[in-house]
Amino acid sequence: MTDFDDSRLDDPEALRAGDAVLRPLAEAGARLRREAANAEPALAGLGNEGRPRAVIAVGPEARLLRAVLEPSCPVPFVAWSNLGLPGWVGPLDVVIVLGGSGIKPFDCVHEALRRGSRVILTARPGTDLANRAESRLTTLLPSTTTDPLCRAIAALMALHALGLAPYVDPQAIADRMDAVAAECAHSRDIAANPAKMLALELADAQPLIWGGSVLAARASRRIAEAVRSASGRVALAADASELVPLLAETRPRDLFSDPFEDQGSDRRPSLVIVEDGLGDAAADEERDLLEKRARLADVRVSRLEHAADSELVRYATVLQKGRFAAAYLGIAMGRPPGS
Repeated sequence: MTDFDDSRLDDPEALRAGDAVLRPLAEAGARLRREAANAEPALAGLGNEGRPRAVIAVGPEARLLRAVLEPSCPVPFVAWSNLGLPGWVGPLDVVIVLGGSGIKPFDCVHEALRRGSRVILTARPGTDLANRAESRLTTLLPSTTTDPLCRAIAALMALHALGLAPYVDPQAIADRMDAVAAECAHSRDIAANPAKMLALELADAQPLIWGGSVLAARASRRIAEAVRSASGRVALAADASELVPLLAETRPRDLFSDPFEDQGSDRRPSLVIVEDGLGDAAADEERDLLEKRARLADVRVSRLEHAADSELVRYATVLQKGRFAAAYLGIAMGRPPGS
């Protein structure tokens, strides 16, 4: 069953069926607090470490770390996506392994220790990966979750302790996650729930998602992944240069078309703008162009916005709003979680 039915968004039985998706989103703030508290003892000894030559991050959300650190990190930072490590990595460098699955994290840990690099690892204590990484060169940030955002924030806390990253306030991020969970709670009806409203706006659409700043663009890609997973539909997150031609090719709606005869036709695009207030003048121009093209093509424009607080608080806020909307889209389509 894949037809969108907005009555499911206020149907207790349908919402209970979606609990496996909604509950982890609602508990995101609590997970982050636990992760940060677990990491604190391990962070105490990092302040005595000298500045490394470079930092190499491996695993889920390595690119998020790069997006946060690029403007201010005093040493080169590499988000590495291949097996092994770059050939130049050695004893003067720090390798951050953000958990992950398969052989990749094991291979990177093995290579880093073989070369004498300092290793910072987020992993559940007692797992094969944590045991394999045991060494005087390893700092384990004990993790109780597979949530990649929580692990990334713990790693940013470690990098701050090394003097390589700005201060990260996990409590402030967790508080905003809690606020989003309350705002998007399943018990709130559609009119008072922004996530349900966005799901309604995407009911018959192919989402085109754009973020102007580096972090907003990162959030847009994660939201597109959530929409694809929840709905089974195509959802594209891309730069304005890729989205403008798609909007330009979209014809305005035909006011005289028969909606019942057109049910089998391709879904019209819908533009979702992720706005965190951190974009530059060029991003403002791109947003204005996208909105203009959308108006000309009679394409709906939706917004996910949060332009206050620190950059990571903004990132987590728009990301969680988008993920809640994706979850409600799947529920309204009657798709079982994980299908």
